[in-house]
Order: sequence, then C-alpha cells, then structure tokens
Amino acid sequence: MNEVRAISIFVRAATLGNLRKAAVDQGISPQAASQAVMQLEKSLGVRLFHRTTRKLSLTEEGQRLLLSVEPALATLSSAIDDARRAKDEVAGPLRVSAPTALGRAVLWPSIVAFAARYPDVQLDVRFDDHFTDLVSDRADVGFRGGSPLAGGAIARRLLPIQLIVCASPAYIERHGAPQSIDDLDAHRCTGYRRANTGKQAPWEFLIGNEIVYRDIAATLCVNDIDAETEAVLSGVAIGQLGSFSAVAHIRAGRLVPLLTQHLTQRESIYIYYRHRTEQPLRVRTFIDFMIGQLADSTGFFLGPAELRA
Repeated sequence: MNEVRAISIFVRAATLGNLRKAAVDQGISPQAASQAVMQLEKSLGVRLFHRTTRKLSLTEEGQRLLLSVEPALATLSSAIDDARRAKDEVAGPLRVSAPTALGRAVLWPSIVAFAARYPDVQLDVRFDDHFTDLVSDRADVGFRGGSPLAGGAIARRLLPIQLIVCASPAYIERHGAPQSIDDLDAHRCTGYRRANTGKQAPWEFLIGNEIVYRDIAATLCVNDIDAETEAVLSGVAIGQLGSFSAVAHIRAGRLVPLLTQHLTQRESIYIYYRHRTEQPLRVRTFIDFMIGQLADSTGFFLGPAELRA
C-alpha cells in the first residue's frame, strides 16, 4: 500500500465529505479510492469514517489523524510545487567542472557573462585537471579537452584544439627559426608534464596523412599550461601550445607560428552533460548559453588563411 497516496485520499474525502468527490479530485476511480481508505484503516487498526449510503463522517480516530496529517501533507505539497517551479526557473545551484587552463583561457569570460545574465543561479565552478566523470565530480556540466570520454554523459564538441609550435619574435631574432622538425633538436624548447600521468607529453606533428610523436628535450618543463605559455612569450624557448592559449598572442604579434605545415588538429574541447530531459531549466540554459558563446568560435583557433600566411 502507498500510505502517502492513501492518506491524501483520506484527507480529500474528509474535506469534501464524499469519497466519490475525493476520487474525482485525485484522478482515480471511486472503487480505488474506497479500497485505499479501507487498506489504510486496516493498516492502522482503526475505523476512520462512519459510512452510510448518503453520508461520510469522521470517527474520533479519523478526526485525530486528520489534525495530525493535514499540516505535514500541506508541507509536502508545497515542497513538490517548489520542485516543479524550480524546474521551470533559471535559478538555483549549478556545479561546473573544467580543467584549469581551459577554464581561464576559454570558459571564464562566458561563465561570467552567464552569471551576469542569470543572477539567480548560484554557480559553483571547480577548476580541476583530474576529471573522471560528472557523477564522481558531482558536476551538472563538465568541460574537457581531448577526445570524447567514454561514459554515460553526452559530449558536444565546441572547438578544435590545434597544437601550434611557436616562439616569440625575440627568440627568433636571437636563435633563428627551425625550418624542419629535426631542427628542433638544436633549439631550446619547453615541455608540459601531464597532471594525470606525471610524464612529459611528446610533441605531435602531421607528416603527410600520419600523426607522429617526438620526444623533445625540454630546457624548461612545467605542469601548468599558463606557465608554459608565459615562458614562450618571454623568449626563453620554443613551445608547442594549444591554440586556445596561443592564438590571441599570435594575432597580436607576440608569438610567431612555426612549422605550420605539420600542425595537428586531432583533439577538441567538449562540453559534457547528462541527458537534457533530466536537466532543470538552469542547467539546460547554461548548456545552450555556453554552446552559443563558444561553438566553433574563431577566437580560439587559426583559420586556413592564417595558417597559409
């Protein structure tokens, strides 16, 4: 027996003074309503109504039960109504997970713009490079760079990630520019140590139709993409940087792209979320907003004409 359902029917029958009217109010048959009340009486071991063919009235036990359950039932009904309204309001808590470098370089301006537009959403943004899945991270929405992750979440591609070998004009003036991949052995280069493995990432290049990987000796190796970008900007070394970190500096003339004929575009930035039918409106609105802001935005990768130039 569904006791909450039975108590709801009991309260409506007591309020309306008629079991048939209570059945109509609850959207069930009179027989189902009568059976629910009788099962409730059997479960409690007391009679709740005096019944005649024309009249329904509460027993003393029924009156006591009504006085006890009415406030609790009203509270429960109010809570259910609040939950339904929340589903249709752009308000409430929203937890977002993203890696540090992507969060700062790509996502943060759009997140701030969303917060300004929807002030009733309480954003909890976690920058963490050790992404597992939305459930483990207790996140409503996640962002990651790379290949789509396996799991139950939906992955929507936002932007390509180009790996661009680049140097500052000052570095090139002092040391010259490599004309081939092999020339890199004679240059000072940066390295990036991956957070998940602790190993230095190899550089990758497109040669013909094949992607090849080279272990490049690092003059300076760091585990922070922003720090690596700063090192390349300062002229300390050549680096292979993600387009989301490098493109703005290239367009401003602070960095020069090198060996662009070997540039790879194997990975992308993805937004992850659960099935849309399971999401409250605040989550769906955030997803749509971020897709509208970022999907294929040319501010974060070089176009064909720029690469040719």
